[in-house]
Amino acid sequence: MRRNSMRAGAIGTALLAAMATTSLADSKDYEFQLIDQAVKQGDAVIAVKLVHKPSGRPIPDAVIFAKRIDMGPDGMAMMDSPLEPVAATEPGVYRFKTKLTMAGRWALSLAAKVQGEAGTVENKLIVTATQ
Repeated sequence: MRRNSMRAGAIGTALLAAMATTSLADSKDYEFQLIDQAVKQGDAVIAVKLVHKPSGRPIPDAVIFAKRIDMGPDGMAMMDSPLEPVAATEPGVYRFKTKLTMAGRWALSLAAKVQGEAGTVENKLIVTATQ
């Protein structure tokens, strides 16, 4: 009886250790994805989804602490526009209101903290403003 309980305890400890090491994700396991690759020039709302890459599940409640949009992809990084957060309608989707003053490619740079993760999720996404 004692040997069985010791074996069960050892198995339980091994399972807990395995679960702890596999449940820890890396910030590189997350990414922002554009909902729409192109938006109309002028006043625009850009929506992105933050996902856990291995599972594909959306990640709600991330803290986005750095955001920028500029025309760097078209060689005009100095041409930028303010970004304002807009209320999202679904979990894991983050929306930003901006004014895209020219047609062309705009770089949306985001940095966020995912609750329970140590690293920072950073992505640069290219969105095209069309006339």
